[in-house]
Amino acid sequence: MSEKLSNAPVYYALAQAQFNPVAAMGRYVDEIQDRLRRQGYTLFEPLQTPQLQFTDPAGKPMSEPVVVPMISWLITKEDRSSGFILGTSSIAFHTTHYETRHEFISALMLGLKNVHEVVQLDHISRLGLRYLDAVLPLPDETVNQYLVNGLHGLQVNAKLRYSRSESVFDTETGPLLPNGTLIIRIHQSYALLGYPPDMIPNGLQPMQKFNMLEPKDHAIIDTDHFVLGTMPLDFEQIKDQSMTLHATIKKVLFEDTITEHAKKIWA
Repeated sequence: MSEKLSNAPVYYALAQAQFNPVAAMGRYVDEIQDRLRRQGYTLFEPLQTPQLQFTDPAGKPMSEPVVVPMISWLITKEDRSSGFILGTSSIAFHTTHYETRHEFISALMLGLKNVHEVVQLDHISRLGLRYLDAVLPLPDETVNQYLVNGLHGLQVNAKLRYSRSESVFDTETGPLLPNGTLIIRIHQSYALLGYPPDMIPNGLQPMQKFNMLEPKDHAIIDTDHFVLGTMPLDFEQIKDQSMTLHATIKKVLFEDTITEHAKKIWA
């Protein structure tokens, strides 16, 4: 199978590296943004999202959780096809115009290197890739023609409004950490093509072919593969680890999740 599918189903992808917290990241963000601006990521905007906080600044549990604003920064290409999400303890590269794994993972490495050169990180604590693939049946087709039998869900004599399944697996990865976690979620619905609530492409525009104008039966294959643990700032090994994460995702998708019919349509 070729590296790039002619009718690829990926409509959103995110690669993230979490690192030791940098509480003063706001002091460094201007320099990081300027470096990435010169790499073609010219748009810049802060993003505040509410987050539940269960401990006080000293780390002690609070009697009741409180909602606090969490700040991050979006550093995006002018055409809003891809960009970075920078936080106080992570950087992610995300795109709605996915090309190949090499470009995707190399972009994460670019962002991570720029952050490290400015703030001098100590280590990586989590590395993960997550893909959303859209199963959009052609006229007179069904979702079940694209998914293997075990993923068809409960079949009853009624029109499906929504269903969701989730499977979690232990994986073998490398070279930095030997074990990972793979989560596969299948969302099926009669609706417009959307995004899981924790996977919103802030600041990006979708690819035109995924702009669904009317509700229709479809599915989303949501694949999340990550490793947790202390990893040194060895960029070649971080890249190799990311490639290994991707290889498992690709193998599971094409060998265990979709049918031969789906492969032909997407090839």
